[in-house]
Amino acid sequence: MTQEAKLLGEGFYWQDLVVGQKFKTFKRTITETDIVNFISVTGMLETIFIDKTFNAGAIKGRPVPGALTYSIIEGLLMQTMVQGTGLALLEVHKKMLAPVVAGDTVWAEVEVTQVRPTSKLNRAVVSTRVDIKNQDDVIVITYDVTRMLSGR
Repeated sequence: MTQEAKLLGEGFYWQDLVVGQKFKTFKRTITETDIVNFISVTGMLETIFIDKTFNAGAIKGRPVPGALTYSIIEGLLMQTMVQGTGLALLEVHKKMLAPVVAGDTVWAEVEVTQVRPTSKLNRAVVSTRVDIKNQDDVIVITYDVTRMLSGR
């Protein structure tokens, strides 16, 4: 009897998730290069991100755009939790709580807060709370996200 090999990196189907279930992402250190590439590709050329003398002392270190920190964590989630099973990003509510600077290492704790199957096509609306933390375990961003995931 031959068993079919599981695809590595495949995301969770909605049937695999239950309210209260928790996950942790891998960690990722944000570099100066990440900041330069992000602000260049997005056009987010705000003075705080392009002029290191601006508001010197208000934030110790080179500030990272909150959108970059969020995007890095979403990238980690795309590669793992919803790869191949995510159908739509429906809603996001973010709150920035603390600064992130170049050299900080971020990661996230994810908790499933709702799994609501739809009436058709073997799909569900899945909500999670994502707490992005730095290397000191300080929550820097928290957000609630609702996605549509496919089923088996």
